[in-house]
Amino acid sequence: MLGEICYWIFNMSITASLMGLIILLIRRIKFIPHRVTVLLWLIPFIRMTVPFGINSPYSLMSLISKFTTRTVTVFQPADDIAFSYTNSIMAAKSYDPITYKVNILEKVFDIAGIVWAVIALAILITLTVLYVTTIREIRDAKILKDNVCLSEKVTSPATYGILRPKIVLPVSYADKDLRFIIRHEKTHIRRLDNLWRILGFAAAAVHWFNPLSWVFLRIFLSDLELACDEMAVSGYDTGERKDYARTLLSCTGSRSLLVSAFGGAKIRTRIENVLSYKRMTVFSAIGFSILVIIIIFTLLTNAG
Repeated sequence: MLGEICYWIFNMSITASLMGLIILLIRRIKFIPHRVTVLLWLIPFIRMTVPFGINSPYSLMSLISKFTTRTVTVFQPADDIAFSYTNSIMAAKSYDPITYKVNILEKVFDIAGIVWAVIALAILITLTVLYVTTIREIRDAKILKDNVCLSEKVTSPATYGILRPKIVLPVSYADKDLRFIIRHEKTHIRRLDNLWRILGFAAAAVHWFNPLSWVFLRIFLSDLELACDEMAVSGYDTGERKDYARTLLSCTGSRSLLVSAFGGAKIRTRIENVLSYKRMTVFSAIGFSILVIIIIFTLLTNAG
């Protein structure tokens, strides 16, 4: 059983890697805002977590399947609609159950399945313990107002938790101008960024053997911050965006991987992004929406 699961996980990882590399190329297009490109990370995430997809003749996989991969149909409710697995390894003769072309492959995947499951479970348990420990650290934080708290155990403003998120600030921030910080953290809360962070780490844990999954995770977390900054400053004028950038400079990064912090990594990139921010027109918003839909459809569907 674990061997078969491992076989399909490896296949999913190969497809997700290809899609992630394409997203890396797309995000280098300067005129596409980060609040748009961050949505595209759903594509490799879904490829990592959902083993099957709907077939389409307009899928990128239709082109790739002519050279290196194939699809295995799992459900076909109509002649023009089918759901399938993407099979890049192509090491099996049949798939329900899997019968390998070479007998030794069954033992290889059975052993690989055990190793994969043990390490994936260990990483997921570690993430769970880290999350619980992080939340427990700030449970004695003192309320400043609403869901904004002060704590001596944090070094940077950050949003903690998912169901009842708290914005936790260092005690030294009590007398500071918190307008930009709170706006940024409330934007994280509205966007459910802490939930997306945890889901991203969980997907990387399942695909721990694939170094690209960790590369994609790191860039995705960076894009979350850039997208949050763009949304936070969307109503600001040039002067206010400069003040927001100065506030970014004054904040250090959070020590926890599972919280959304105001300051931290890639401050220079974030400041440049804030200062160069341009509001979307209705026309550009419609154009980007159509672009995202086309890209998602092309990269999420399987060869038809």
